[in-house]
Amino acid sequence: MKAITISGIFTVILFFFTQNTNAQVYNSAIGARLGYPLSLSYKTFISNESALEGYVGFRNWPNYRWVSVNGAYLLHFPIEEVPNLQWYVGGGGGLYFWNYKVFGSERESQVGLGVQAYLGIDYTFDEVPLNLTVDWIPTVFLSGYRTGFGATYGNVGVRYVMGR
Repeated sequence: MKAITISGIFTVILFFFTQNTNAQVYNSAIGARLGYPLSLSYKTFISNESALEGYVGFRNWPNYRWVSVNGAYLLHFPIEEVPNLQWYVGGGGGLYFWNYKVFGSERESQVGLGVQAYLGIDYTFDEVPLNLTVDWIPTVFLSGYRTGFGATYGNVGVRYVMGR
């Protein structure tokens, strides 16, 4: 008997959902992700169901701060009961530029790498070129000032729709 893997189950589910969907309600959008981290964002669809998003984020705390450059591949699925509303899942990665101070020492810097998952909803207005998103972005920091799992990342996105 063959072992069933999580990635195998995920692949079958995604194949099932992508067969008869038409989720795209805009071509691309630019704006901000308001949350953790605060970011500038650009999102563009590469097919009816899939989009690429890139964003540059910033976070500042008293003892450390970082700038991140992130990219994600997102699969969208319409919620038929509400026009222009869709949910999405995806994955991506980020490069983190850390600057921190440890116990009164001089500031130090490091570059780190993170892997992210995405789960969210996306709504685009009919009458105005505005797109809103809310998502959760659990992140695993592989290297840098911080390593390990971060479950508290996510955003409310507000973007200007550049094409339909």
